[in-house]
Amino acid sequence: METSDQPGGNLMTHLLAFGYLLHEMGVAVSPGQMLVLIEALGHVPITQREDFRAAARATLVLRREDLPLFEMAFEFFWRTSAGLTPEQELMMMGLPQMRVPQRQLRLPRRKPEDAKEGERPPEEEEIEIQLTYSHTEALRVKDFGQFSWEEVQACKDLIRRMRWKIEDRPNRRRRPDRGGRTLDMRRTLRQNMRYGGEPITLAWRETQREPRPLVVICDISGSMERYSRILLQFVHAISSGVGDVESFVFGTRLTRITRQLRHKDIDDSIDAVTKHVRDWSGGTRIGDAVKEFNYRWGRRVLGRGPVVLLISDGWDRGEPATLSREMDRLQRSCHRLIWLNPLLGSPGYEPLTIGMQAALPFVDDFLPVHNLVSLEQLGERLSTLGKTPTARRQRVLGAAG
Repeated sequence: METSDQPGGNLMTHLLAFGYLLHEMGVAVSPGQMLVLIEALGHVPITQREDFRAAARATLVLRREDLPLFEMAFEFFWRTSAGLTPEQELMMMGLPQMRVPQRQLRLPRRKPEDAKEGERPPEEEEIEIQLTYSHTEALRVKDFGQFSWEEVQACKDLIRRMRWKIEDRPNRRRRPDRGGRTLDMRRTLRQNMRYGGEPITLAWRETQREPRPLVVICDISGSMERYSRILLQFVHAISSGVGDVESFVFGTRLTRITRQLRHKDIDDSIDAVTKHVRDWSGGTRIGDAVKEFNYRWGRRVLGRGPVVLLISDGWDRGEPATLSREMDRLQRSCHRLIWLNPLLGSPGYEPLTIGMQAALPFVDDFLPVHNLVSLEQLGERLSTLGKTPTARRQRVLGAAG
């Protein structure tokens, strides 16, 4: 590790600079943690890199989601020179842009034996490396449930900038197209009447395509309270970016919020939704909510083969049999049924709740929705649904079913 051989530095100075780097990268490091690390180094051999790394990680990292940032900062700050240029080191580590204090590295222009006779020995060249850390990069990978108020406000603008596009669907109408595959008999006869009715020039037409509708059904129960407002911002953004979107929320009952989300300002939309919804942060009855959607809204919004996004953590107080039956009905009524679960992004998560076990056999795609990166991946998925055929699972009902 580079310690005493760096210009004008010592171990204490570098420890404080490392703590500053972690703070700038978004890792909450307090002065008390730095004092604990300094005391721990009295019992850890500083010459052993991995022991030092473990001590620093144990004292400076308090949250699991900060571990990747810590490892990235440690590899950069305490790196060992191996004859590589700074640009090569950064390329090998795959570091994003970071803003850290300037550091000077003395690298020779060429080896002394390469100097020609009569020339002065090559002087060491001072290279200042100043990397810029983007707070947006840390915000993209941070879990929505860990956001502070300031981060929620910053996330609004990032979600608003996202562009959403859903695969097109063919409709029953056809339009004139020279490269079409269907012969347009009416236009062919009409154009060739001037030649005595003999078909000399053929007219062709092609099936028109239109954006596929989207239906969003979002859970706003108590177990989803950490994610509800951020996800409603996502629903507002996708409603503004896609032409035909129907939006619903549910806890113990289903509420349509399509009209409330038509406000241009996202804060006005969220306020209108909170005033309109009566069961905010209450219990969860996913099966009953899906049943109400199927029987009350299914014919109205599922007639053109939409993509359905169901956003929930799967905690359900209702009957599993009701949820299974209604999810089966919903899947057969739409083009694609996608379940978005914010808990799926947590390490080691397994869908073991009764609600998830009842619903998963009838879900086409089971995806996370816990940070901005997962929303970007969802956008890519929605835009490429048409490239692969919809594969529905074949279910065999038992004797009781």
